[in-house]
Amino acid sequence: MAGVLRAERLWVETFTGLRVTQFQRLLKAVRERGGDGTLRGRPWSLPLAERVLVVAVYYRTNLTMRQSGPLFGVSSSTVCRVIQRLGPLLALEPVSRPADAADRLWIVDGTLVPVRDRSVGASSCNYRFSANVQVIVDAGTRPVVAAARPLPGTTADAHAWRRSGLAGHCEGVTVLGDGAYLNTGLIVPHRKRPGRPLLKGEEEDNAQHRKVRARVEHVIGRMKNYKILRDCRQRGDGLHHAVQAVTRMHNHALAA
Repeated sequence: MAGVLRAERLWVETFTGLRVTQFQRLLKAVRERGGDGTLRGRPWSLPLAERVLVVAVYYRTNLTMRQSGPLFGVSSSTVCRVIQRLGPLLALEPVSRPADAADRLWIVDGTLVPVRDRSVGASSCNYRFSANVQVIVDAGTRPVVAAARPLPGTTADAHAWRRSGLAGHCEGVTVLGDGAYLNTGLIVPHRKRPGRPLLKGEEEDNAQHRKVRARVEHVIGRMKNYKILRDCRQRGDGLHHAVQAVTRMHNHALAA
């Protein structure tokens, strides 16, 4: 069965949201992580470039594996094996403490990702089973610095932050959060209290805080152009691998 999609400029840029040069960097990272190895038995029916394209297209379009198979001329079970094998290899690299940490400004926010796996998600405020994913973004150039493992969608952002382990990535860095991150050590807006209106200076601080913090909302919105983050059918660690891969592809798309 002949496939339609190939690792060529037209298909890469149309179906992944990446330029060819950005896709090549992604391919190089997967190859360096051992993605060109074979499973036991027969070798892969697709070259590595097209296997990486399978994963990127799956995350971008959220087509079912049965729909994706004919596009590449393979069976749905082959698509499943490719995603399980290469999905973790697309993960965002761990971020070490930057040398200029004192001059950095990062922003954190949580987003709800609808999931089908009830062992990962929970019925949350959007009346769907979803998972809470904490995302840290650099306020300057807007790449994703880190993304935490998903937690049930009923988890409050402050609790999700404490359980995420992301605080270790932020040592020495100024981190902004919204009002949900009270008592977490992050910079949050001034809080209104009964009978005590905000002072003029506090209102101005909050307005500036909102203006800067909106950048993380924009980044999360762009990440959700990868439709796997709008309805994830993956089970177990599938959502975690999808989030990590999407953050890496988002960062590649930001690169010049």
